[in-house]
Amino acid sequence: MAEFIAVVNDTDPKNGGKSYALKITGNNHAQMLGKRIGDVVDGLFVGEGDKTLSGYKLEITGGSDKTGTPMRRDLEGGNRQSILVTQSTGYKGEVVVHKKKGGDKKRFRYKPDGLRKRRNFRGNTVTQDTRQINLRVVESGKKPLATILGAEGEEASE
Repeated sequence: MAEFIAVVNDTDPKNGGKSYALKITGNNHAQMLGKRIGDVVDGLFVGEGDKTLSGYKLEITGGSDKTGTPMRRDLEGGNRQSILVTQSTGYKGEVVVHKKKGGDKKRFRYKPDGLRKRRNFRGNTVTQDTRQINLRVVESGKKPLATILGAEGEEASE
């Protein structure tokens, strides 16, 4: 059965920017197909049973597919594409150099100007191949996220 992992980021400064991982399955899974990065979805479709986020409005900020390939806002469609990028979403643009001096082994990271690399990215549309969707709270419901999800809500780090 198909499912998404929804990582919901609580943007309320009082909560310290915590993220919660929820599952999206069944009919809710079908509601998310075809949505794009930047679309606002109803929180009713996120979560299962009594842990749905009804009353919340969530914005899709990104995601990744089954192989971990990140989605990019500027690529149309949901297919995988190989593009030439500089330092931006999905690519840090660093070069790691290992130097051995005497008995010390050191590692340096630097970002040379003009470094570009060909990387695989997913388009901005949610498809069957998408496994994780990153969501940001735009409009809060009556109850805070911490009380809806409580201690049993799994915390995730992005």
